[in-house]
Amino acid sequence: MSKIEQRLQELGITLPPSPEPRFTYIPCNQTGNLLYLSGQDCRINGELMYEGKLGREVTIEQGQAAARQTIINCLAVMKGYLGDLDRVVKIVKLLGFVNSTPGFGDQPYVMNGASDLLVSVFGESGKHARSAIGTSDLPFHTPVEIELIVEIRE
Repeated sequence: MSKIEQRLQELGITLPPSPEPRFTYIPCNQTGNLLYLSGQDCRINGELMYEGKLGREVTIEQGQAAARQTIINCLAVMKGYLGDLDRVVKIVKLLGFVNSTPGFGDQPYVMNGASDLLVSVFGESGKHARSAIGTSDLPFHTPVEIELIVEIRE
């Protein structure tokens, strides 16, 4: 068992299968030693764990849980592509979108659910640059969407 998979097991996380795209894109794209992940959401077994906007239907704590689940789905994409998560050198950048009501400004707190999990899984290599952006809506009314840029080794 790889070091990262052992860490996931310690955290009680079982990765789902890598999700299949429903539209015309690929889940991740490699150029050189960088892996760019397409936006993922907070689905569990094909269903969103929450729907709606932060500041109305979704609390900050639920948003953090959604961000954490979204990272689990990102890890599933990486595992499906790489085969072994020990190939991850560093999480370079997290771009987080938060479906927000007008005036909601706590997007960074929501994205901490994602960032904290990446650090728990990868340690120092999980620390990353980050943007947390509020949006007026997201596809399927998901509360959170996340893209990652990841440095990998062959």
